[in-house]
Amino acid sequence: MKGVFLDQASLLRPVVSGDDDVDLSPLTALFPDWRFYNKTMPEQTAERVLGADIIICNKVVLDRACLQQAIAHEQALRLICVAATGTNNIDLPAAREFGINVCNVTNYATPSVTEHVFALMLALVRRLPDYQRIVAGGRWQRSEQFCLLDFPITELSGRKLGIVGYGELGRSVARVAEAFGMQVLLAVRPGSEACDGRMPLEQMLAEVDVLSLHCPLTADTQGLIGAAELALMQPHALLINTARGGIVDEQALADALRNNRLGGAAVDVLSSEPPVDGNPLLARDIPGLIVTPHIAWASRESRQCLINEIAANIHAWIRREQRNRVC
Repeated sequence: MKGVFLDQASLLRPVVSGDDDVDLSPLTALFPDWRFYNKTMPEQTAERVLGADIIICNKVVLDRACLQQAIAHEQALRLICVAATGTNNIDLPAAREFGINVCNVTNYATPSVTEHVFALMLALVRRLPDYQRIVAGGRWQRSEQFCLLDFPITELSGRKLGIVGYGELGRSVARVAEAFGMQVLLAVRPGSEACDGRMPLEQMLAEVDVLSLHCPLTADTQGLIGAAELALMQPHALLINTARGGIVDEQALADALRNNRLGGAAVDVLSSEPPVDGNPLLARDIPGLIVTPHIAWASRESRQCLINEIAANIHAWIRREQRNRVC
């Protein structure tokens, strides 16, 4: 049995002396013949998958041509393990046609993402970046009072949180919000009809103090929050996006913040990652904005859980058991 991990650097921190990161032994204990690559460029993929029974990849694209070449080898590819939930980088129809099993991993980062959502939310309502900035600039040291009240601080308690996308992550965020004393409102699923307990998005936008996005990026959610939707929100309202960048019109969000039509925003995702060609939300003159580099999922615990789940998928496949099979 031979395995190849095409882009392990997408899951592993650069380890410095004395530092620990995730443990790959759950994988290496399955069988000894592994090849680990930090990164695989498109022109390297076909060569690196040759001879592998099992491929692990996160973002590397495995298209029809690559899969067809892999199965043509004397030791044909039999299993692809996606080191994520989304499988859009795999040609699934081709995998089915060629008899290649594909497994993904779900729900491994729920605590990490939930905590990040509230870290962003709290940083905005407590104005943490602003207070950190003026302390670093010496403002507190020159103050005549024991505390600084330069920026208004508000609480989450009693506020209305609107959630778009009520799957595993949306439910987890809702539970924590209720512990903070927030009132949770749920939007009708984009592309679906109204149902009990959920309200139309337009109605919800006008009511919420905080909007948190947890829906996948689909044809129905592409550009879901644009200039018209932002205009419906209250001037003090906050937007949190840890879902996908394309769900929000990024230029419209930048404009709303610059014109003080929104109380603040925090995003962990952009429409193109990494943003090598720039992005409207990376401008330095946007007030009330926090941008983090797609790290909501990335606690050590969630990344270790991901490795453990991949190993469990492989172990189940070896035993001819169905586990997290996409095809």
